[in-house]
Amino acid sequence: MFWVLLLLLAWAVAGTACTRLCLAAVHAAARDVNGAPAARRHDLTLYEAAFLSGGPRRVADLTLVSMARQRRLLLAHTGWATVVDPRGRDEMERSVIGAIGPEGQSRIAPVRDAAAAADAVGTLADRLVGAGLAVPDGPRRDISAAMRQVRFAALAVPVLGAATLLMPGRADMPGQLVALWFALPLILTLSCLAIARVEISPYARWASPAGQRLLHSLARGSRGSDDRTFLTAVAVRGVRAVGEPELRAAFAHRDPAHGTDRHRGDTTGIA
Repeated sequence: MFWVLLLLLAWAVAGTACTRLCLAAVHAAARDVNGAPAARRHDLTLYEAAFLSGGPRRVADLTLVSMARQRRLLLAHTGWATVVDPRGRDEMERSVIGAIGPEGQSRIAPVRDAAAAADAVGTLADRLVGAGLAVPDGPRRDISAAMRQVRFAALAVPVLGAATLLMPGRADMPGQLVALWFALPLILTLSCLAIARVEISPYARWASPAGQRLLHSLARGSRGSDDRTFLTAVAVRGVRAVGEPELRAAFAHRDPAHGTDRHRGDTTGIA
């Protein structure tokens, strides 16, 4: 009867994971309902749209692209950023300029990381959470961790079932019946994952359901070929929305293992 212990373990793994995911989703949904009235009265800025679409790094990307479009920053295709105008027009721009450093030139990758971790982005996140548009770090982390636990359970249950079927001395129970017993917790975990993909997935993103509705409205309302439309596309879709090959290369560039200063003086890029 040792196989019964493995079955109980499978049920414990599956039940614990699914319960944790359900509780995390309920807590996130309760916060969204409380913040929905404020969210309906909110007009998104480009920085807010960038955060809701891709988090702190998207805000840093938008700031870099915006400054490059205004010719106050050079973004070279070799992956370097060079300051042209050291006067930032808002806290985000001042964070980027500060991340580049006093020399006025730096690799883009560390600038993005430093700007994303700046206080200005943290203040922006707090404001969006307070308006009910962004999912707080706690609920988002809880849901992500719970989803990983359910996926682990969906893999662990078949492994336990296979181990039971291969176990010698199991003459008291037909193999088909054992497989059926283990199929039940597997169905539970797979069903939980399927439901989570539809009902819980929005709470694992940066934007709450209310924030996602505003993002959809912003995307539908932006038409044309002006800078505002261009920057809106960058805020919502990221750097992949940029059509300029050199600008995309600037963000996609990776430091080589050696000789990262080889192209330091090359400031040919997007201005």
